Amino acid sequence: MELAKLLHLYDQDQRIEIEWPGQQREMAGPVIRHVDANRKWGFIAFSRLDADSADIVIQTERDAFFQRGYSLEWKLYTHDMPSDLGDRLAAHGFVLEEPEAIMVLDTEALPPTLQGPVSPAIRRLDDPDQVMAMLSVQQAVWEKEFDWLAEELADTLRTRPAELSVYAAYVEEVPVSSAWIRYTPHSRFASLWGGSTLSAFRGQGHYTALLAARVQEAAQRGLRFLTVDASPMSRPILEKHGFRVITWARECNWTNPTPTGA
Repeated sequence: MELAKLLHLYDQDQRIEIEWPGQQREMAGPVIRHVDANRKWGFIAFSRLDADSADIVIQTERDAFFQRGYSLEWKLYTHDMPSDLGDRLAAHGFVLEEPEAIMVLDTEALPPTLQGPVSPAIRRLDDPDQVMAMLSVQQAVWEKEFDWLAEELADTLRTRPAELSVYAAYVEEVPVSSAWIRYTPHSRFASLWGGSTLSAFRGQGHYTALLAARVQEAAQRGLRFLTVDASPMSRPILEKHGFRVITWARECNWTNPTPTGA
């Protein structure tokens, strides 16, 4: 599929029509937002703005989340308008993170590198109680706490197991690399997340083995496309296995100064 058509399909499926479980989807004029009451957090997935309306909409959204006592993430894509939207968000107090490549794989053109037998070191974790062990890899790699993510993943495995598969690579019964894949209802895309390996175990094929396990599972379930927000470290590995960059995106985060419960 041509990249322009793939990008249009991605925008329609993953940004405009998508409904994330556990979040309230809200259409607010020119923006589509998702709100997570448990995390006191909102996420703007799509906007249709121009130079005249952008600043008013940004301020309106920020004010709305300020009143709720929620923080806000605005996902900014390079093809979003106006072209200086990132500068405008920064002027309104948003912190712009480093860009990530939005990459897509068409399972109808699955490369041979992802079709072989999955390594015996890879395990699919179906027990919600195993999530924290898997996330210990993420915490060590990124030096962050992921308690909220552990709770969310465990709850999904417990209540909606068809929407999530969690994997880890083990060495001597210790997880050294981990990742997961989400299946959003009614979507033509499955999304890949995690994909992190402890520094001492990099270069040993664990990342690729986790990738193959998830890609093969998605293909078996009839998903046509897989997407991932790729870091600079992951991008060359994914390109080697057939993923293509369709655009770039960056998180723009605004932290609500209102104390929790105020």
